[in-house]
Amino acid sequence: MFPPRPPAPETDDDLVRLIRQGNQTAFMAMYARYGSAVYGLVLRVVELQPIAEEVTQDVFLKLWQQPEKWNPELGRFPAWLMTTARNAAIDRLRREQRHRLAEPTASEIEAEELRGEDSPMDAPQWATGQDLRALIATMPPEQQRLLDLAYYKGFTHSDLAQVLNMPLGTVKTRLRAAIIQLRGLWHEAERHRAPS
Repeated sequence: MFPPRPPAPETDDDLVRLIRQGNQTAFMAMYARYGSAVYGLVLRVVELQPIAEEVTQDVFLKLWQQPEKWNPELGRFPAWLMTTARNAAIDRLRREQRHRLAEPTASEIEAEELRGEDSPMDAPQWATGQDLRALIATMPPEQQRLLDLAYYKGFTHSDLAQVLNMPLGTVKTRLRAAIIQLRGLWHEAERHRAPS
């Protein structure tokens, strides 16, 4: 009679530790756990299925080759993975458009200004982006468009000003207001999410 198999690791920490040791089963478990969420986010950014598939593969290849890039002291694994995926998708989108930009994206500037442990863009429970997109959908259309272009498309403040035909200062003010409103909606949703 064969001895019983040990239970599969349950936590992301366990899986990443095993991936660091070259464990392919742990890597496949991580892909099964997060592959769809990563692909969904990447597809929203690049809008083309073949490119989204390639970027998703690249994100997981990076996890396999460099699992030490995730530092658990700086945040939870899902938030890190989704941020990595978003950045990879935006980089690929820029390469596809052959549009090199020297300045950081508007969402990176705003996120840095509003950075905090309670940032809705980085919260692990919002990592799949579905709940976050649902909150954004409740906002006025102008704010939705700003957040979509800045966060999902990686537009800089200058890009936004050009595309929206607005002064740069107006774009910065409106984007900051949209992110502050999104943070307020997120806090409200978190209050309702917490058990009474």
